[in-house]
Amino acid sequence: MIKAGLALLGLLALAALAAPLGGWWLGHDAFAPDLFNRFASPSAEHPLGTDDLGRDVLLRLLHGARVSLAVGLAAALAATIIGTVVGLLAAWRGGWLDAVLMRLADGILALPALPLLVILAALDPAIIGLPRGEATADMVRIAGLLAAFGWVGVARLVRASALSLLARDFVRAARALGVSERRVLMRHVLPSLAAPIAIATSLAVGGAVLAESVLSFLGLGIAPPAPSWGNMLANAQELVFQAPLAALWPGLAIMLTVLACNLLADGISRSRR
Repeated sequence: MIKAGLALLGLLALAALAAPLGGWWLGHDAFAPDLFNRFASPSAEHPLGTDDLGRDVLLRLLHGARVSLAVGLAAALAATIIGTVVGLLAAWRGGWLDAVLMRLADGILALPALPLLVILAALDPAIIGLPRGEATADMVRIAGLLAAFGWVGVARLVRASALSLLARDFVRAARALGVSERRVLMRHVLPSLAAPIAIATSLAVGGAVLAESVLSFLGLGIAPPAPSWGNMLANAQELVFQAPLAALWPGLAIMLTVLACNLLADGISRSRR
C-alpha cells in the first residue's frame, strides 16, 4: 500500500509540475477565455474539453493541482511541526506545562472546526496584512488557518508515544549514563516517533486538500481566476447538466489525492506491525 500511495501521489505531483509544459504542448493559456469555444467536447486540441469560458479543463486541472497540493502540503507540514514540538514538550516537561498544553489542545478539539474555519476564512485578509485577491496570499491564509486547527491530533499522538518511549529501559539507561536531555530527545525519542508522525502527516495532507476544496467551493478559499479544485467544482455546480464532465474531473482529482494519502498512511501503519 505504501508503494501504491506514493505512486499515486507522485503522479499527481508530476502532473502539477507539468502544468506549464502542458500549456506549451497544447498551445493554450489556462487563464485566457475563448468565448467562441465554450463547452467544447474532448478532442485532441482539448483532451478534457473546455469550460463555460472556453478555457481548457485539463490545463486548469493541472494548475489547480499546483494550488491544492501546495496548500495541503504546506498546511500538513506546518501542523506536523507544531504538533510534534508541542507533544514532545508536553511529554518531556510534564507537570503544569503538560496540563496547560493538553487543555489548550482539548479546547481547540472541542471547537466546531468547519464553521469556525468558514468564519475565519471570510474575514478580510487585509486585517492580517495580506493583499486581497492574490492567489499566493490566499494560499498562505488558508494554509495558516488549516495548520492552526490541524496540529492538535499530531500533538496528542506524539505526546502519547513520547510518554511511552520516555518510560522505556533504553531511555532510562541513557539518562543514567549522563546523556543530556536534548540528546535523549533527538537521538532516542524522536527517531522512534518517525512512523507515527509520518502517518499523521499523510492523513493531514489529505484532510488539508479536502478542507481547502470545501472553503474554495464556498467561495472563501482560493479566489478565481486562479484555479483550485474547489473553485472549479463551485464553477461547475451551476453547469452540471450542460457540462457534467466539468464537475467530474476536479472531484476525481480530490478523491484520488485523499485516497493516495490514506493508502500511504495505512501502508506505514501495517509495516509497523
